[in-house]
Amino acid sequence: MTDVVRLSTEALLILVSLADGSKHGYAIQQDIHVVSGRRLGPGTLYGAIARLEGAGLIEAMSERGARRPYRLTAAGTRHLRTELASLKDLMRAGTRRLAAR
Repeated sequence: MTDVVRLSTEALLILVSLADGSKHGYAIQQDIHVVSGRRLGPGTLYGAIARLEGAGLIEAMSERGARRPYRLTAAGTRHLRTELASLKDLMRAGTRRLAAR
């Protein structure tokens, strides 16, 4: 994994979903819809999952029947914390700038 991984919005949503525990693909889709109002199609979801696995940010667990759960790796947890802190800083800057208008 490289030190800097640029995440798509979809990848960030997947990491947020997995932050409270492992989930299989459909459960990730449902959770993302609950927390963000967005619905990710299967191609978008599993493409982002493959990229996150390739970057070492999530890992597949043993299959449970027909479902394969995924979980955050330690690197994924660190990366999510960094991304969320960056978004918080961006939100503060944007809010300040809007207030000055």
